[in-house]
Amino acid sequence: MTVNAARALAGARTCFVGIGLPSTAANLARRTCRPDLVLIYESGALGAKPTRLPLSIGDGELAETADAVVSVPEMFNYWLQAGRIDVGFLGAAQLDRFANINTTVVNRGPDRPEGRLPGAGGAPEIAASCGEVLIVLRHSTRNFVDRLDFVTSVGHGAGRGDRERLGLRGRGPVAVITDLGILRPDPESAELLLTDLHAGVTVEQVRAATGWPLKTADQVSVTAPPTPAELAALRALRAA
Repeated sequence: MTVNAARALAGARTCFVGIGLPSTAANLARRTCRPDLVLIYESGALGAKPTRLPLSIGDGELAETADAVVSVPEMFNYWLQAGRIDVGFLGAAQLDRFANINTTVVNRGPDRPEGRLPGAGGAPEIAASCGEVLIVLRHSTRNFVDRLDFVTSVGHGAGRGDRERLGLRGRGPVAVITDLGILRPDPESAELLLTDLHAGVTVEQVRAATGWPLKTADQVSVTAPPTPAELAALRALRAA
């Protein structure tokens, strides 16, 4: 999952990085397929080059290794909302068939209080304004749901054309990379389709882990296995 997420950044110039799995993938891309990738964190770090995985967007390692550090208002008003960032890389707690994201609250069932999540952070603006969005998360019916308990960040809304109707700048999610495979939006409907499987995974496994009747592309490919160099870079990154 992490290696394929890193590979998805091979053509990117600038990446607005979320903490957690997206940060691991983006930092791996800098060490493998895209060494000149400019990493941007919402705390204000432009061109961060951390020597280890940052613990949060406020990790001092990001500021110490950045090309520049700007204020949060400048980061959002000038860099993000103006469309100056190629790719936004996000995680999720829940995801629906149109790649809308919930990171705010989940329904834990009758007679139980709502489960509070970390919240929106900068994700709604990242999803709205970056040129395109990549999403990485583990694949299960707990995460891939038919209906979100709360819409934190809009992916493709209710289908093709919703982003334009809402006035959102970017293309929205172009790929969802999981530990089972890769999903991409259908060109006509914007509903997520299974386009790639990781080696050893079946279509039936992915459908069983998805909370809606998952459709597949006409031709489902198998992702290339991680290379020894990619695995070595990932292990070194996690050990730092």
